[in-house]
Amino acid sequence: MKGMKRPKLVHFSGIESDQYIHIRASMSYSSQAQFHLLEEINQNLKEIVPTKPIQSLGLLSSNEFRLKVVGLSANDEETTIRSYDSDSFGNFNFKIPQPEKEKVAKVKLYETRSHPGLEILIGSFIPTKIRTPKKIIITDFDKTLVDTRYSTMKELYLSLRNPVSYFPPVRSSIELIHNFTKDNYQPFVVSASPHFYENAIRDWLYQNEIFTGDIFLKDYRSIFSFFEGDLSTKDLKSQGFYKLNTIVNILLMTGIPDELILVGDGFESDTLIYLTLASILIGRYDPWTIWNLVKKEESFKLNNQQHFRFLSQFYQLKNLSDAHPKGKIQIYIRCKSHMLENLQKRTFSLDFANNMKHLVHYYVG
Repeated sequence: MKGMKRPKLVHFSGIESDQYIHIRASMSYSSQAQFHLLEEINQNLKEIVPTKPIQSLGLLSSNEFRLKVVGLSANDEETTIRSYDSDSFGNFNFKIPQPEKEKVAKVKLYETRSHPGLEILIGSFIPTKIRTPKKIIITDFDKTLVDTRYSTMKELYLSLRNPVSYFPPVRSSIELIHNFTKDNYQPFVVSASPHFYENAIRDWLYQNEIFTGDIFLKDYRSIFSFFEGDLSTKDLKSQGFYKLNTIVNILLMTGIPDELILVGDGFESDTLIYLTLASILIGRYDPWTIWNLVKKEESFKLNNQQHFRFLSQFYQLKNLSDAHPKGKIQIYIRCKSHMLENLQKRTFSLDFANNMKHLVHYYVG
């Protein structure tokens, strides 16, 4: 075992909602060959400092894995056993039906593909329980919680070499999130940062007392894949499809919230993304009509694969929302003081967005 590359979980999000447990996960190989518990503890205690993104650059590699998922009841009795294959990047996205009698309270994961004949224990996890009433807050990260800068090569280099705390925090946004989480809103973080920033972002969130295991980042491996993946090279700068697609995925996992808070910034396309989502959830617009309008916008450049894949999810969300009483949506957009007046007077070129802009609250940060 000593020289063996060991599969490890680099991202896990498990959500228990309605009749399913939804799991999104990503696996890679460990960069170290030390697997004994004491060795790992000693290694981790050498230097307890915030993680730097460059430490996770190894996650740019692509590998395929198979997960054996064992569902355990509250009494640790096995209630379900299933196996799932990853995509070529080591990503998983599946849902487990809840048994009628003994519900799954936690899951135990084994990797069974990388070393034939071996079942390698990855860990045990308790899925996030979506409470009733469903109160969800989804927040952007860059320029919303942290005033990050990635526009030049120098800024990008500094972001890789330093922890997220190198950039100034946006205190007004942090306070906003704290207030809503104290009111029992369950937080989810969506960022267009590369997927290998997750450890660094999680460190920062915990340092600032924003406790969530549900962080969704852009998988840059799929951008440069010619044969697989939701994203393409145009999504390096265009964030509309990625963010809207990710938020729809979150809502398909949690179910339609009774109350939904969306937090973003006024520097890019967050406002239009959030109003597009609101048009389906509470405006009850037809997804095909909305999508044909939105896909013409600069921030929503689409290729054919993205068009059909996302439209299918959009209709799933519409069907769920139609079966659910209209909930409440609030949109909070962070801006600079000199931007506030212009944003408040903003007129949207799309009628549905202009009709729903009363949902948007601008705040200075």
